[in-house]
Amino acid sequence: MRKKIVAGNWKMNMNLQDGIALAKELNETLTAEKPNCGVIICTPFIHLASIAQFLNQDVIGLGAENCADKEKGAYTGEVSAEMVKSTGAQYVIIGHSERRGYYNETPEILKEKVLLALKNGLKVIFCIGESLEEREANKQNEVVKAELEGSVFNLTAEEFKNVIVAYEPIWAIGTGKTATADQAEEIHAYIRSVIADKYGKEVADDTSILYGGSCKASNAPELFAKPDIDGGLIGGASLKVADFKGIIDAR
Repeated sequence: MRKKIVAGNWKMNMNLQDGIALAKELNETLTAEKPNCGVIICTPFIHLASIAQFLNQDVIGLGAENCADKEKGAYTGEVSAEMVKSTGAQYVIIGHSERRGYYNETPEILKEKVLLALKNGLKVIFCIGESLEEREANKQNEVVKAELEGSVFNLTAEEFKNVIVAYEPIWAIGTGKTATADQAEEIHAYIRSVIADKYGKEVADDTSILYGGSCKASNAPELFAKPDIDGGLIGGASLKVADFKGIIDAR
């Protein structure tokens, strides 16, 4: 049975001291009151090793927000999948729309990142989603299908079991707009059908597909009640324990 997951993506927020304080508070809260779903926090690189030392990873998984598309070498400022793994992290977000948009990450670059992450024993949270223009042109299905085909459908079925898919309508990230629960369910069901066409129904049924896009405690229950929405990838609302726990409790 596929896992229900709520993952936090801190983005470029929280200095080291504040990030450690947030992780400690979340760790204490969820260790005392065990969540009924998987919880992951994906933090800036500089936080990973410090947080890994005290995080109860039976309760909260730890992930990075990105990794390099090269194994090692003269790539100043980059952080490899091996480095991420060496901190104690278990997960990495790849393909977030902000990385695609601001840093011109192509399907080919993302394919390399995915392969290196899996090679180093990391589980991948792979992001897909359409822009407002694409949604208004009713192209969302072909966009998400192309993003899967371009970067993860080269994997074997066995490798793909280490991929969590996160559907993020770009038009709903940080805008306050949210896809309705029915809109989100419709495309989540479509994504699952595309995975089934590629890898078979069993793999598709085992794949966790998360919703990301202005998900908060107020709308999480309605979204999470849908059969093909397995949880959320949460941005701003993951930066305060009370807000994040409100979403976790909805799961």
